[in-house]
Amino acid sequence: MDGIARDAWGVPTVRAGSLDDLARAQGRATALDRAWQLEVERWRSEAVLAAHVGAPGLAWDAFAVRARLDDTARRCWAALDAATQRWVAAYAEGVREGLPAGAARSPELRALGLPRGGSGAWRPWTPLGVFLVQHVLFGSVGTKVWRGHVLRAYGPALGAELAVALGLGPPDGSNAVAVTGARTASGLPLLAGDPHRVLERPGVYQQVHLVAEDEGVDVVGLAFPGVPGVAHFGHTGTVAWAVTNAMADYQDLYRERLRREGGRVLALGPEGWEPAEVGTAVLAVRDGDPVEVEVVETARGPVVVPAGDGPDGGGAEALSLRTPTRVDAALGFAALPALLRARTCSDVEAALAAWVEPVNSVLVADTAGDVRLLVAGRVPDRDARCAWAPVPAWEPDLAWRGTLGVPPGLPVDGLAVTANDERPDVADLGTVFAPPHRAARLHGLLAGRTGLGVDDLAAALVDTASGPATALLAHLRGAPVAPGTPAAGLRDRLLAWDGRMDAGSPGAGAFAAWRAALVQRVAALPLLAPLHRPTGAPDVLAPWLSPLERIGTALERLLAVLPAHGVDAGALVRDALADAARAPAAPWGAAHRLRTVHGLDGTAWEAAVDRPADGTPLHGDVDCVLATASVPGLTDLCLRGPVARYVWDLADRDASRWVVPLGADGAPGPHAEDQAPLWARGELVPVPTDAPEHQEDR
Repeated sequence: MDGIARDAWGVPTVRAGSLDDLARAQGRATALDRAWQLEVERWRSEAVLAAHVGAPGLAWDAFAVRARLDDTARRCWAALDAATQRWVAAYAEGVREGLPAGAARSPELRALGLPRGGSGAWRPWTPLGVFLVQHVLFGSVGTKVWRGHVLRAYGPALGAELAVALGLGPPDGSNAVAVTGARTASGLPLLAGDPHRVLERPGVYQQVHLVAEDEGVDVVGLAFPGVPGVAHFGHTGTVAWAVTNAMADYQDLYRERLRREGGRVLALGPEGWEPAEVGTAVLAVRDGDPVEVEVVETARGPVVVPAGDGPDGGGAEALSLRTPTRVDAALGFAALPALLRARTCSDVEAALAAWVEPVNSVLVADTAGDVRLLVAGRVPDRDARCAWAPVPAWEPDLAWRGTLGVPPGLPVDGLAVTANDERPDVADLGTVFAPPHRAARLHGLLAGRTGLGVDDLAAALVDTASGPATALLAHLRGAPVAPGTPAAGLRDRLLAWDGRMDAGSPGAGAFAAWRAALVQRVAALPLLAPLHRPTGAPDVLAPWLSPLERIGTALERLLAVLPAHGVDAGALVRDALADAARAPAAPWGAAHRLRTVHGLDGTAWEAAVDRPADGTPLHGDVDCVLATASVPGLTDLCLRGPVARYVWDLADRDASRWVVPLGADGAPGPHAEDQAPLWARGELVPVPTDAPEHQEDR
């Protein structure tokens, strides 16, 4: 019988006959639980955020309309096969059905005076627009704008050196682990992982149990609210998959020279001046005047950084964005219903052959004992210069030549780890990878062990040892610090510390204080002053263009590079010790606390947001396996971290476990934040079984 039931944690089991009916029921269940989240993501996809929340939404709307997100979603939906179109449209229909009741539960929508939530505005392509909102900045756009800024500031030689040293930007902390049956107690594989993103309220992932009885579909997984099916993390009973960002470079920025002739805009392309598509979007602003935004698209793609606002502080060049999704009118949504039907690793690999972006590393395991490592997504074939920084649109050699073939699935022997790191299967696909510390630590914790179970993999995911912290401490041993001073005492305490970023650790707190002081000292160097110049890029790219964030995640590399340019690294270490020694000592958790991000932040309605879990002390740090990231030198609050944690058991799905940072429900109630204490402690809860404990109660 069709319907929705919930387990003890409020996780919905959505049951229907056909797959289309299941999509519709999933949409309705999501609307009941996540009405605010669905609507704010739709507003972002359609560039109407400011119309609902006022001027603070304008920066996003301007970017979204220039990037043509809604138009891209419409094109991708139109290009889907008829069966997938019908399936996605059924989900949108279910959202429309559930939104009135869901909106009535939403304090945010009530605060905005939208009790019905605008439910009629969900269109068949809206799920694709919501997915684009989550991933348009997931690739290399921000990093390439940053590199262009550094290269202009320093020139090609020093600029390239500093761009490499400061290349990482906002940290990637996702992990995934696969263990074959030869290493487990059950004799069948285990998969585990923890995707890392901004810690949003409500959470970006939704725990679901989806059952289409007529088609033999029974899947437990983590869904994107607003998107049907289970894209990234799922267990069908006989096969399971886990995803991390492959760090592939699949988005390019082109430097565009534009000129006007009458009412036309021309762009300089490889064969000379060519017409660009141009129009005007009028952005509504709540309690304010409408704002006109010119929308330009060249043969390369939409102009996302207009001329005059460019990263050179007002030059004549604009930047256009070229992506496989826009070029091919495809997001890969045909893979989603196929994943729900998957029964084997081969089925998952076949389904993901349709995937486009983002490009993912995928670990897959099934009940036959097969375990594979895949790469899913499209990477363009083009000149290597395109993968480094914005490139001239007018040079013929920089045009795309097609799509690179992704490597075939690789069999896993014993243990496989993906942690956004550079590995042979992805090394040729990107230019910036996460440091190897997390992957190496997971290998160290699990390699060579047998008899592994769910608890062993769960424990590995919350490990707090920090390899980079240990490496930085090496700079303290020879630091010229006067004996008997507070700085000398702090150095002694740091050198005696065990290197674990535990919330209750005074040593971890002391390390973080010294690191923050060191970041501030490095950021103040005259050599790095050009980094602080305005980039002129859109505000939505600010996290990728923050010198403090870049420096804070690159200290280890910078301290190796700076001495060659006349910087006394020993003096920086000494002065930072003295700075940190002036502050009162405190354990790491006194400063390292949860801080969730909400769509009403910075608006007149921010007070409508209840944040009971915020302020929770957290274990971990940016470079631990438990990558609860802060911005050293700016804030120790954690705004990025594991947005879910899961262990899939292929011997017994009911033995699988998972947790999310807050709870299953996106509205106030018993399941809005009941998982938060468990998430903070590193504990997991059971996945739903075939017999949910509670019937629909919304």
